[in-house]
Amino acid sequence: MTNTVLLEASQLSRYFGGHAAVDDVSFSVSQGEVVGFLGPNGAGKSTTMRMLTGNLAPDHGEIRVNGIDLLDKPSQAKAHIGYLPETPPLYKELTVREFLRFCARLNQIDGRCHHTAVETAMGRCGLTEVAQRLIGNLSKGFQQRVGIAQAIIHSPSVVILDEPTSGLDPIQIREIRQLIRDIADEHSVILSTHILPEVQMLCDRVQIISQGQLLFNDTIDELGLQMQAHTLLVEFQQPLAADFLKQIDGVTAVETINLQRHRLHYLPDKNPTQALLSRAVSDNWRLTTLMPEQRSLEEVFMKIIQKEEADV
Repeated sequence: MTNTVLLEASQLSRYFGGHAAVDDVSFSVSQGEVVGFLGPNGAGKSTTMRMLTGNLAPDHGEIRVNGIDLLDKPSQAKAHIGYLPETPPLYKELTVREFLRFCARLNQIDGRCHHTAVETAMGRCGLTEVAQRLIGNLSKGFQQRVGIAQAIIHSPSVVILDEPTSGLDPIQIREIRQLIRDIADEHSVILSTHILPEVQMLCDRVQIISQGQLLFNDTIDELGLQMQAHTLLVEFQQPLAADFLKQIDGVTAVETINLQRHRLHYLPDKNPTQALLSRAVSDNWRLTTLMPEQRSLEEVFMKIIQKEEADV
């Protein structure tokens, strides 16, 4: 069963002078998805986020939130969006409960439902115990929780989070990540982040933008396939000449690290593991290590970005 598409951006473009900050970008986000939005500084990421939240009009293209055209019916469409900018928009002289009551009014929640909306948002974000404390006296992690609570208080279809774990300590980061996963059970989440491991931990799908263009838009599993390095690290109990390893079917190159340790490069569709094991047993090579290697997410990210730069 296909999940409902809650946000759809079609052929978005935005120019500043003669420069295309965003150039013909299209994607959609479905119910229950966490989509990671990545890109180097100046890639067009923030401009795209501002367009999706209705804070900046595109020069060309269309945005639909829960089926409502954001440009034609901005008030109705924005009612389905929750947004946490990188710096949370908090009134630090208010208590947590006072601020969220204010947010409930801003989001035009029925007055009879204010109490329930505020208490539910605080409960989901782990804020009930600090409800009466001034926001300005809270730690940065708890202030971030308040920022997320204001983004979800009106139960929007789509929650857009810009660098939600920036500046937090490791314990706070873990707590906010768990909160984001919990939110995704009921909402679609777009997560902009510079922390690449965060994408692997949280996201179902990844989008990479560079120079205003969407270069990658696929599942985290597909990104995992791109992380496969098509190399094997092998080590033997005794020295083994690289020439023997070059004879194995599928091996395209052998990189000798030392007399006993080698890196085998192979064709993507011809993994030599079985052939190597058979040869090692038959010729008594005394194989002690056989380890497939992977690129890091950072290496894949840079490869995608640099390929685009090379094509320009």
